Amino acid sequence: MAHPPRGLPNDVLAAVTALTRELVMIDSRSFVSNIPVACRVEVALNGFEIERLDYVDAAGVAKRVLVAFKGPAGATGGLALSGHMDTVPDTGWMENPWAASVDADGWMHGLGTTDMKGPVAALITAARALPDSVPVTLLITTDEETTKEGARLIATHSALVRRIQPRAIIIAEPTSLAPVRGHRSHIGFTCVATGVQAHSSTGKGRNANWDLLPFLMDMKTVFERLRTDTTLQDKNYNPPFSDFNLIIDNHGVATNVTVPKATARIKFRYSARVDPTPVLAAVHGAAEKFGIDVTEAREGFPPELPEDHPFVRLCERLTGAMAGTAPYGTDASELQAIAPCVVLGPGDIGQAHTPTEKVRLTELADAVPLFMRLAEHVARGGEI
Repeated sequence: MAHPPRGLPNDVLAAVTALTRELVMIDSRSFVSNIPVACRVEVALNGFEIERLDYVDAAGVAKRVLVAFKGPAGATGGLALSGHMDTVPDTGWMENPWAASVDADGWMHGLGTTDMKGPVAALITAARALPDSVPVTLLITTDEETTKEGARLIATHSALVRRIQPRAIIIAEPTSLAPVRGHRSHIGFTCVATGVQAHSSTGKGRNANWDLLPFLMDMKTVFERLRTDTTLQDKNYNPPFSDFNLIIDNHGVATNVTVPKATARIKFRYSARVDPTPVLAAVHGAAEKFGIDVTEAREGFPPELPEDHPFVRLCERLTGAMAGTAPYGTDASELQAIAPCVVLGPGDIGQAHTPTEKVRLTELADAVPLFMRLAEHVARGGEI
């Protein structure tokens, strides 16, 4: 990138590398408390006005999200940069997921390097380097990988956000520094069959799996319909069909015990142009028919800005890349209630959620001047 903005650290690569390593080395999988990593993020935001929003998740785990602001006294508007502190579980890792080791080719390895502690380090480095005359807000969330509760809390309860009123938001998820103007959101179905626990040899129990199976066969029909029925697809996404991913849980029951509880969890992703009503009707209809208890957990409406939206055009102009859409979800589903969102960050989404996750450190460094330019452009007050 030519002519980085004034105020950029002399060795931005070293700064981003050091902060990424420190964040990756702190375990913040979604089912553990993220407060230790939030405390380290807060240290990196020395000099910012900081708002802490604490909550306890559904499992009773203490969580914290941060809203931070730097800019002229009394300033409002400006750009917000957002990233999340939590990671997925370390499923499949054969090496230490929190080692944050760097190989000879300049890749850092570890859980969350790409998704998304590396991008968080890049946006913090950019915000710190901006002159005080440029207002910038940071929205640092958690539980993005599960419920989006951290982003939802910021959108609904942040006094600092209400005061500053950011004009636009960059969600710094890994997009290889190409703008994403829209993505899918999901509805999570939890489907429970209840049996009777007993020693399996006695014939006195009832295995909940047998009750769940007929319901699952109907769900397989829904899965197949989503891949063939073009009225439930969106050609602006790749793939055009919606995700309908199934996980089955017997809650640790041994093979000589009749299963007292069988839980199927289904994540259904849909874009703004797809009406989820037929899928909702199919799930609840099958549940009623087969005696399955179903509950829902919904994200916000799928965020999608028009191709000609001024913020989309600005991101295209500064990156030199056309804006696209993404099949996955981000905190934009909740943060769009604050301001228009574009997903744009360093790293390859193909590395996310893998047991060999890594990020190229030079790409993290390249993101820093880009974030700074975006903040400067938005601060000038152009159309967003």
